[in-house]
Amino acid sequence: MARIAGVDIPDRKRGEIALTYIFGIGRSSAKKILTGAGVDVNKKVSEWNDEESGAVRSIIANEFKVEGALKSEVQLNIKRLMDIGSYRGLRHRKGLPVRGQKTKNNSRTRKGKRKTVANKKKATK
Repeated sequence: MARIAGVDIPDRKRGEIALTYIFGIGRSSAKKILTGAGVDVNKKVSEWNDEESGAVRSIIANEFKVEGALKSEVQLNIKRLMDIGSYRGLRHRKGLPVRGQKTKNNSRTRKGKRKTVANKKKATK
């Protein structure tokens, strides 16, 4: 396994796919990194030599914000929204969907496991 930006990327996968194991790098940025480093996109990580892996490491270190730095920036952005009391910040605080989804039927990922609410008994005459 090659170690880039503090993450062990798998050897048996193509470079384009293997770089997506790093938080903050998707398919398109992985292609940009590999073309910038002069590495074939379809070449497996185990076939990279030291110069190629060093070039990939330096491009990621210099041009991209990844892993811990990116995660802390995202958390600070969410905290800022909550502090200023924006609508999105309130939705984050309540644990509800932030991007305008309906919550009547879905949004179980944000709301968590169902909590059953008992019905009120009707008053008898």
